[in-house]
Amino acid sequence: MAFLFLRTILSLLLFLSSFPSILSLSTVAISETSNHTLICALGRTSSRQTFLNCSSFPAGIQIPVLNNSSFSYSGIVAGDGFVSALMSLSSSSNSTIVSWRFSSNGSITGYKRIYEGPAFRVLEAGNSLTCGIVDATNRLECWPRRKFKSISAHAQNLNFSSIAVGEDFVCGLLRIGNINCFGNNPLVNGSHEGNFSMIAAGFRHACALTFDYELQCWGESEPPRDKFKLLALGENRSCGLRLNDTVVCWGQNNFSLQESLKDSYFVNIEAKRNIFCGVRKENYSLVCWGNEILDSNLTVFDEVIPGPCTNSCQNTHAMLAGSGKFCPQGFFICHDNTNTITPPPPTVPPPPAQPLAPCRPPSTPPGGSTSSEWSNKMIAFLVVGCVGSTVLLLAAGFFVLRYCKCRGCRVHDSGRLDETGAPLEQGTGQQQQQHPQIEQAPPPPVLEKRLSQLASMGNAGHLEEFPLQLLLQATNNFSEDHKVGTGSFGSVYRGTLEDGREVAIKRAETSSTSSYAIGTRRQEDKDNAFINELESLSRLHHKNLIRLLGFCEDCNERVLVYEYLSNGTLHDHLHKLQSSPLMSWTARIKVALDAARGIEYLHEYAVPPVIHRDIKSSNILLDSSWNAKVSDFGLSLMGPDDEESHLSLRAAGTVGYMDPEYYRLQQLTTKSDVYSFGIVLLELLSGIKAIHKNENGTPRNVVDFVVPFIVHDEIHRALDSRVPPPTPFEIEAVAYVGYLAADCVTLDGRDRPPMTEIVNSLERALAACLVHPTSLSRSTTGSST
Repeated sequence: MAFLFLRTILSLLLFLSSFPSILSLSTVAISETSNHTLICALGRTSSRQTFLNCSSFPAGIQIPVLNNSSFSYSGIVAGDGFVSALMSLSSSSNSTIVSWRFSSNGSITGYKRIYEGPAFRVLEAGNSLTCGIVDATNRLECWPRRKFKSISAHAQNLNFSSIAVGEDFVCGLLRIGNINCFGNNPLVNGSHEGNFSMIAAGFRHACALTFDYELQCWGESEPPRDKFKLLALGENRSCGLRLNDTVVCWGQNNFSLQESLKDSYFVNIEAKRNIFCGVRKENYSLVCWGNEILDSNLTVFDEVIPGPCTNSCQNTHAMLAGSGKFCPQGFFICHDNTNTITPPPPTVPPPPAQPLAPCRPPSTPPGGSTSSEWSNKMIAFLVVGCVGSTVLLLAAGFFVLRYCKCRGCRVHDSGRLDETGAPLEQGTGQQQQQHPQIEQAPPPPVLEKRLSQLASMGNAGHLEEFPLQLLLQATNNFSEDHKVGTGSFGSVYRGTLEDGREVAIKRAETSSTSSYAIGTRRQEDKDNAFINELESLSRLHHKNLIRLLGFCEDCNERVLVYEYLSNGTLHDHLHKLQSSPLMSWTARIKVALDAARGIEYLHEYAVPPVIHRDIKSSNILLDSSWNAKVSDFGLSLMGPDDEESHLSLRAAGTVGYMDPEYYRLQQLTTKSDVYSFGIVLLELLSGIKAIHKNENGTPRNVVDFVVPFIVHDEIHRALDSRVPPPTPFEIEAVAYVGYLAADCVTLDGRDRPPMTEIVNSLERALAACLVHPTSLSRSTTGSST
């Protein structure tokens, strides 16, 4: 009896010690859009090279296949409009995840790399969410991170052995057998205690199996009373692989398995919404069912890889017969062989198993004693000792790796950036600049390395990922001497790369406020600004928009790298510099026109349109040829499709430039950017700041000072005195710009001109400055809306 107890404990320890090497990856993936079903599976050539094979029902979606001897596919997942593949490079221990996006009409946006880093041992996808577990750190990562950051944040300190992903929720199986679910599904969320061995998720429900193969579900009524090895859950329907390797299905509208498949044996099953697929045990073909097209043509692929390749199996699992032909030398595919039906073996025999003997029992003691009690005890103690030592070493290695992983990631410079309320010169900033030190505190969870939003937009492939060390060298460890300004989520530094390129480097700040709630909210705001800017500039291309070169996301560092514009900001030329080439009306109208063209592109030509939300003179930069470019998209949002619709959300922007209608009603339209641009026009005309002090020292808005002069045709009384008086060729153009600015800052957004009209008006004004003007009247600036 004691020996049986020890054997049980040893089995559990052996399971735990082998945990990092056991993969939970799928080799079959299903994506169901509004009118297409895409089924993908991994296959292997005769030379054991993996390839991705996809088939569309009806035909129309063609996934570009990436077949290359330098990498192999480890697993695939899919959801609504995307397929993602986990790849491992032959020359690296890291993993790469690439994603293909496609629309309901079958058009492909191409593939984008959304992750590169430590290897994943678990990768799962719901309809719109993908999550995985990093092998080295056991960290849960989910993306799109912007939408589901709360899920991964709640689960960072939980030690999951496997996960399941549904629609807006994630469930994780803890090593102790309990299940925790997070997200936006109250029927599933919470902690579920039990002796569970696996978890599966459908669209809105989840189910789990105990070590005794019993089924328990949440969010689903009356699941069948049967014992299962595997589960595949869809939307209001489910299937299970029973202990005898047959499949049974249940769900809404009396959903059931096709009659022709009820006597078939399977080694694996997968599901997504209404579609289910299974790998036949007899020949590893893939059959699928769930709609009329598939039900009439069940076989999708003649042969697929039935599961992930590994070098060890759990206690209840054994090597799948014939799986050696799918895996590299020394690897094989595992399957649960409990109460299984064994069909005739495949034609290719498996490779001979490699015996593993890390610990050996002692030889027969002197005297020839063969006492079974003594032998069993000795074996038990030796195995416990070996396994215990292994577990301790693994645990120690895990904590050392976690401690060392981010060394060198965040560097103290001349003042901590996370002390947002204190000047950068405070404290020991000088000492820190002279002797940069590594932060010893463990960093908070970081944003996903390659955001899935970039993949969904399909045109971020031009972005370069910069190593952090390269940026540290370019900025002298982000020293104060290299700092040139601040942006929506961090400080901006000037740097020179090894190839001689001058770049502007925006480094995110981190919050360290004593209030957890306030600090979390501030950090979320900065994270959103980082994501907004990365997403916006990765898909926007215009000569009057700042060009994003790349980014760096390393531990808790988030950095964006832009082209460097040598002539600084419009704000500095208007309000700080004593002498500037912008001391002419022609030059100022040219800058206004450039900026207006950039904003017009955002409103009229970007798909979907973009509302910048932070148009101001300090976000208009000037290059070496004095061309103006709009920058800082940290607050930008995808806007409504037409001017009659709006976005309702909390107002954000800069005081003095923010649209009062937006602030009052919290209804955002493109006309909010028009108001902010009107403030910039008033700055260009008057040379005074958006918020400034009057003669009595009272704060005053530039609108209150300049617009009354404009409407009374006395704009000459408000013009910047540092600029020479307008020539006869310029005065009418300057007045015309004044009328345009007044129209832009009217209180009712409907009365403001659209950016296309503003561009046309500024083009006319600039032409009037350059040549003998045609007659310009205020009526030509009237809003058409």
